Amino acid sequence: MLYAWNYFQNQLQLIMTSRAFYLLAALVFLLPNGVIALSSPHPEHPRPQFFREKWLNLKIAEKLVSLASTRANFVPGAIWPDNQGVHINAHGGGIIHTNGRYYWFGEYKTGGPEGNTAMVGVSCYSSENLYEWKNEGIVLSVSDDTTSVIRKGCVIERPKVIFNKATGKFIMWFHHELFGQGYCAAMSGIAVADAVNLLGRDFSRGQMARDMTLFVDGDGKAYHIYSSEENSTTQISLLTDDYLSYTGKYVRAFVGRYMEAPALFKHKGKYYFMGSDCTGWAPNAARSAVASSIWGPWKELGNPCRGTAEENEKTFWSQSTYILPVEGKRNAFIFMADRWNPDNPIEGRYIWLAVQFDPAGKPFIRWMDQWNLEESFN
Repeated sequence: MLYAWNYFQNQLQLIMTSRAFYLLAALVFLLPNGVIALSSPHPEHPRPQFFREKWLNLKIAEKLVSLASTRANFVPGAIWPDNQGVHINAHGGGIIHTNGRYYWFGEYKTGGPEGNTAMVGVSCYSSENLYEWKNEGIVLSVSDDTTSVIRKGCVIERPKVIFNKATGKFIMWFHHELFGQGYCAAMSGIAVADAVNLLGRDFSRGQMARDMTLFVDGDGKAYHIYSSEENSTTQISLLTDDYLSYTGKYVRAFVGRYMEAPALFKHKGKYYFMGSDCTGWAPNAARSAVASSIWGPWKELGNPCRGTAEENEKTFWSQSTYILPVEGKRNAFIFMADRWNPDNPIEGRYIWLAVQFDPAGKPFIRWMDQWNLEESFN
């Protein structure tokens, strides 16, 4: 019953946040006698004077049309419908821009607690403007073969895709855990087209890896950034030229700080890091850091959130997953985060906020009920 009620609420919110809803409502108010004209007049139930005032109907219709025209906004925490009217299902994801389109890869969640494991695989959506997304389907499927390392019910988290200009290949890395073993395996998965490779704990070239992200620098060098050493330390590892393995060069950053959900970006020649504490699915205060070299030393900058005390403590009830450079706009970055729902993962929401910089160049994020690229990055 609770699931049915949540589904009803989600569908209602989906309707209420669609452009079609506002346009249809505007049309209703433009009818000859207003919205009450939809029902037959009855002498015992005259139409209220409110709806007979044409000027007021016109004002309401004008406002509704305005709302419809401004739906090209990010609405953090709201249902985000794709081209099929279904809430986007790409959690813990990352985005790559190629050939004029953005591609969003993420975990495909299902209903109920089992949805915290990989019951389907990795999904993909595409967009030209970051607001409207087309469902491109499942790009990495789990297997029904119980001998497969990516069998249904294993863990596939935080998939990130990068493009290798030298090989012309798109490479996906993800945090992988074996079926039925909780978070003990701490492996990295690599997928190229139909091939999947798994790297276990390798103490000669890097160690255990859980929450992770990828970063490609301006020189084409790619790095794997991940929580390691039982999450106590963040490791940054240089990948091979084909992005398929480790070179053996890595650094131990934030030793003993226990960080998860790493996200990395570069701004005006400096490297910036955002992440979180380790509290499972529960939100906590975000962390940030800066370095002149990706190898460090890294200087922590504290919590980047600027809101109420409770908002700051919970990172607006979300956890970072990726920081997206906006194509075609200078110094424009989007903080991408997940608002997890471990009891019913498919209902998880997305928190996208503009990364801003104070006069000293320190990045911060502030809550906005809705926002768009044009106003935030002019």
